[in-house]
Amino acid sequence: MTPVLETARLVLRPLRLADAAATQTYFPHWDVVKYLNARLPWPYPEDGALQFYRDGALPAVARGEKWIWAILLKGGPEHLIGAIELTRAQNDNRAFWLGVPWHGQGLMTEACAPVTDFWFEVLGEERLVVCKAAPNLASRRISEQQNARLIGTEERDYVSGRLPSEIWELTRELWRARER
Repeated sequence: MTPVLETARLVLRPLRLADAAATQTYFPHWDVVKYLNARLPWPYPEDGALQFYRDGALPAVARGEKWIWAILLKGGPEHLIGAIELTRAQNDNRAFWLGVPWHGQGLMTEACAPVTDFWFEVLGEERLVVCKAAPNLASRRISEQQNARLIGTEERDYVSGRLPSEIWELTRELWRARER
């Protein structure tokens, strides 16, 4: 079960199939997708969000394999502005995206905090591992701010091509020890 989570500026609620329309508007932009896994079809199909939610994401949530939140602004538009997910997949437990109009405002950092807390305190996991393209400095800053540590590097394929990747680990102990 994916609970509703709130922060000072955001409401994170379970993803719905109806979110596909807003996703189709805000997701398929180069500045959003360039550092995402190369499995993502690019150019993004006109019904890509609907297909992904209907055939992949929401069934995975129903099976208890993923937890996915739509990110909404409190007092803002009624549609999602991004999404964040957790998965127990080995060596890559969290992924997210945020629409370009909301970049640079600290919103994803804000969204990651209650989701990470859910990972450790509700799901009882001991470690969170995230992989990211090394040039993705905004994502790197989130890991640094959460007290994660860089544990490895490797090459991976992204929408923008083959890039060096960083593997970050956050333990429950490091999460609890961070400055709040």
